[in-house]
Amino acid sequence: MESTPELGNAPRRHGPKLRLPLKITTISWWDLIHTLGPILAASAAAIWLALHFVRPLPPHTLTMSGGPKGSSFEADAEKYRAFLAEKGIELKIVPSAGSLQNLDRLTARHSPVDIALVQAGITATARRGNSSNDLVSLGSMFYQPLTVFYRARRPIALLSQLKGERIAIGNPGSGTRLLALALLDANGIDAKGPSQLLDIEGEAAYQALLDKRVDAIFLTGDSAPTATIRALLHTRGIRMFNFPQADAYTRRFPYLHELRIPQGTFDLGANLPAKPLAMLAPAVELIAHSDLHPALCDLLLEAAQAVHGHATLLQSLHQFPSTYTYDYPLDPEAARYYKSGNGSFAYRYLSFRWASLVTRIAAVLVPIIIILIPGLRFLPNLYRWRVDARIHRRYGELMALEREALGELTPERREALSERLEEIERSVILRKIPGSHAEQIYQLREHMEFVRKTLSRAASRPTPQTQAAGI
Repeated sequence: MESTPELGNAPRRHGPKLRLPLKITTISWWDLIHTLGPILAASAAAIWLALHFVRPLPPHTLTMSGGPKGSSFEADAEKYRAFLAEKGIELKIVPSAGSLQNLDRLTARHSPVDIALVQAGITATARRGNSSNDLVSLGSMFYQPLTVFYRARRPIALLSQLKGERIAIGNPGSGTRLLALALLDANGIDAKGPSQLLDIEGEAAYQALLDKRVDAIFLTGDSAPTATIRALLHTRGIRMFNFPQADAYTRRFPYLHELRIPQGTFDLGANLPAKPLAMLAPAVELIAHSDLHPALCDLLLEAAQAVHGHATLLQSLHQFPSTYTYDYPLDPEAARYYKSGNGSFAYRYLSFRWASLVTRIAAVLVPIIIILIPGLRFLPNLYRWRVDARIHRRYGELMALEREALGELTPERREALSERLEEIERSVILRKIPGSHAEQIYQLREHMEFVRKTLSRAASRPTPQTQAAGI
C-alpha cells in the first residue's frame, strides 16, 4: 500500500487512490460572486427605486397661460415670472382671453401650457364635463368677487327684478360672462326673453351704465377695481346690488363664496356702502398637469405665497393660497406643502439648480449607505458561511453514506457506495477552495478515509447469504 500523498500522516487506505491536485486558491470567485451578487442587486434595485420616486431633474422652463392685457391674471403671471427667475426657472407667459381659454389650453391634447389661473366653477358654468383627468389644483389663490351695479330709484332685492332690462354680462369666453349667465338663468332671465344681454365688459360697461345705454352691469375681478366701485357708489341713481340670498346662492352654486362687506369699506368718509353688503365670489385656482415635478410644485406655492398672501379689502393676511379646490383635486405634493411646508432641506437652503443636483445625489447615496455599506461589512462573514455550508453539505453526504455502510450490503451496493465516495472526494478536490479553508478540506478528506475504511470492513464481514451457504 502507498501512503496518501495529499496528507502526510493520514491513515492508510484500501482501494483506488485519487491522484488529483487539490485546487487551493486565494479566493473562490464563484462563492464571492454568489455572495456579493445579491448585495449589489439589492443596492441597484434600491437606487433605481429611489431615482424612480425622486423623479428626473425638474425642467428649468415652464409655460403659463396668462390673461387679457392689463388684467390681474397678466399682472400675477408677471410676478410669478419674476419670482421664478430668481430661482433659475424661466416662465413663458402666453396671453389669453381669460379663465375659459386658460382651461381650454390646459385640457388640449399635447398642450404646451403647464400651469394657468382658472376661475373655480368654469367647468360647471360652461356646461362642460370634467374634460381631463390629467389636471390637478395647487389650491385657491384669491377671490374674484362679483359686483353688480344697476340704475334704479329704489334698491332691488332679487336679480329676477332685472328681467326686461339691458344687462352688460361681459365678453364671450370671459369668466364674468359665464358666471353672469349662470346666475341670471337661475333667476329666469335669458337672451330669449325681453331682457337684452349685451357683450360689454370692464371700462366699457362702466361707461355704458353712466351713459344710460345699459341698466345693469356685471363686473368681476379686474373689471371692478376699487376706484371704479367707489366712483359708481358716488354716482346718483346707480346702486350696488346686495345679495340677501347669498346663502341660497352658495348652496346652489358650491363654487361661490359669500363675502361680507362692512359699511364704509370702499369710502370711510362717505360711509360707502352705508350698510353691510353681501357679495358672491368664486375663487381662482392655480391649475397644473398631474405630472408637474414636485420641486416645481413647491416653488410655485412659494411664489403664490409671495404674490397672493397679502391683505386686501376682501381678504385677510395669509388667507391665500389655500387648500380649497372645486373642479380638480388638490395635488398630493401641494397637500403635503400646505401641511408641512417645503420639506426638502436642499430646496429650502440651496439654489434651485444646486438643490436639484443634491437631491439626485442623495437618492443614490442613501441606498448605498443603508444597504451596500452594511452588506459589504458583513461580506466576509457571508462569504465564509457560504464556503462552510458547502463543506458541511459534504459532511452530510458522508454521514448518510456511513450509516448505510453499517447495515447489510450486497457486493453491488457496496461497490456503488464506494463509487459515490470517490465522486464526493473528486468534487471536493476539483472545486477551487480558498486557502483560508484548506484545513477544513484536509480534515474532510481524513474523514472520507475513515468512511472508506468502514466500507472495507463491511466487505470483510460475512453476509447472511455466505453464512447460509456455510451451514
